[in-house]
Amino acid sequence: MKPTLKPLDEQVVVITGASSGIGLATAEAAAAKGARVVLAARSVHALREIAERINASGGEAVAVECDVADRADVERVAQAAIERFGRIDTWVNNAGVSIYGRLEEAGEADSRRVFDTNFWGVYNGSLAALPHLRASGGALINVGSEVSEAIVPLQGIYSASKHAVKGFTDALRVEVEEIDGAPVAITLIQPTATDTPFPQHARNYMDREPKLPDPMIEPERVAEAILHAATHHTRDKRVGAMSKINTATAKIAPGLGDKMAAKQADRQQLDEPAHDREGALYRPSEATRVVAQTHGARWRS
Repeated sequence: MKPTLKPLDEQVVVITGASSGIGLATAEAAAAKGARVVLAARSVHALREIAERINASGGEAVAVECDVADRADVERVAQAAIERFGRIDTWVNNAGVSIYGRLEEAGEADSRRVFDTNFWGVYNGSLAALPHLRASGGALINVGSEVSEAIVPLQGIYSASKHAVKGFTDALRVEVEEIDGAPVAITLIQPTATDTPFPQHARNYMDREPKLPDPMIEPERVAEAILHAATHHTRDKRVGAMSKINTATAKIAPGLGDKMAAKQADRQQLDEPAHDREGALYRPSEATRVVAQTHGARWRS
């Protein structure tokens, strides 16, 4: 059965990691197009502020505190959506975090925490959403990365977690869409480096302040791809020219891809001392920013 996806102004959209970056950009865009949105993140005060802004401007939003690594928390998000709006039409697994540092330096507990959020968070969200999406049809959208296929040094655990997200999403798509014929569209979104507070939220083992390598794209471009997948059956979508180039190189010329990736090491550090080494790996960040502070903050609490 081919999924039938509703127009956004008829949808209830759940977004994890909605307090900043891509998640916040997606929530703002969805609400502006008439969707009712359920915002999930650990940063509950920031979420409430965002929901209040959306509601004050004529939209409909509800904020739910959630650590996606906790299955019970994720189930509560689904229940909140059902209690408030009666259904779920699109679920976006977006929450993610990283470590900056060499693989041999990063602690095992920190590395496991990245997987708890980036992979198990997608797992938890997908399994919480699927019963509701199977019942009435809809879209399950998992945010991977260009490093779901390529890699980037100094973020090796992040790359590994996003590879896992791709493998899980691809297998789930076959089981749900192809074998079961369920009316659910399962999509993997693979952005290139995106101008968000991602580096500031990462655990940093480096002496210098982390950054994303240039060129970067705006988070609104990723939000646009996500919302297109919410209304048009999409298998996967690479967002940004570098995502297309890097994933193609990783497949066609992996040796060249290794050499290109090595050049990204120095491009991930600012020429200034590290500010906050702990980041938001274990604690929420209450700053509500769409783009990185170094590039001009918006929606800052």
